[in-house]
Amino acid sequence: MAIYRTLEMITKYLLEAVARIFGPNDDQYPVIGMQPFSGEPYSEAG
Repeated sequence: MAIYRTLEMITKYLLEAVARIFGPNDDQYPVIGMQPFSGEPYSEAG
């Protein structure tokens, strides 16, 4: 009986991970829009 419980726990753990990976996005990043470039371009000859 312990084997079935262990298999059930492993299956549940894996399915929750798959659901989190392929589920809807729940990130809470602020909407800041496009930012202008304000640096120096990279140049190999320097």
